[in-house]
Amino acid sequence: MIDLSNSMPFAKGGNRACYQHPNNKNICLKVTHAGLPEKLKKTAPWYKKYRALDSFDDNKREELAYSQRAVSEHKLIIWDHLVKWYGFEETSMGLASATEMVLNDGVIAETLESYLFTNGKDEKITVALEEFENWLKKTLILTKNIIPHNIVVKKTEGKLQLKIIDGLGCSSFLPLPKISNFFAKRYVSRRVELMHSRIDWDLSGRKGSWK
Repeated sequence: MIDLSNSMPFAKGGNRACYQHPNNKNICLKVTHAGLPEKLKKTAPWYKKYRALDSFDDNKREELAYSQRAVSEHKLIIWDHLVKWYGFEETSMGLASATEMVLNDGVIAETLESYLFTNGKDEKITVALEEFENWLKKTLILTKNIIPHNIVVKKTEGKLQLKIIDGLGCSSFLPLPKISNFFAKRYVSRRVELMHSRIDWDLSGRKGSWK
């Protein structure tokens, strides 16, 4: 078991806390908040109460998201813009989803949100966004809405490379994008459109609705 009692999370969201592995700085450990899946199931709409408890756990949903077709069909390029998933690890804080930790000179990479707020949509990040968009459309990787704080900026060989660290999976009510390339293309194109809308909304002062 990995002891996290002396560790502080470097990031914390509504569902999970993220820790740097105490014995391997290249691994991120995502721990679901204690009791959260049970709470979410209890307060869910009636039509969701019959779902398995795992469907309310981000770690279990992440495992399922990494099993999608795009990951197995594009093994040579899928990790260009997606952090690797290493499975589960038992920790003193509970079961953790272990993923690749993106580092820049040994320091945890900043999020795209942080980069944009500091530098705006400069030339380097514009190029990185174009490459990221092309990758999304080529691999047809299924994600939820692509939010800038779920992407980190990797600095490599004088250029920037975007990597998804969270938000993998399909948010479509019907599973059509999972089984049909036609619907997957439409789904991914919509996620790309919403990604740019969200970025513009962030940079404009977050006025109105970004959707």
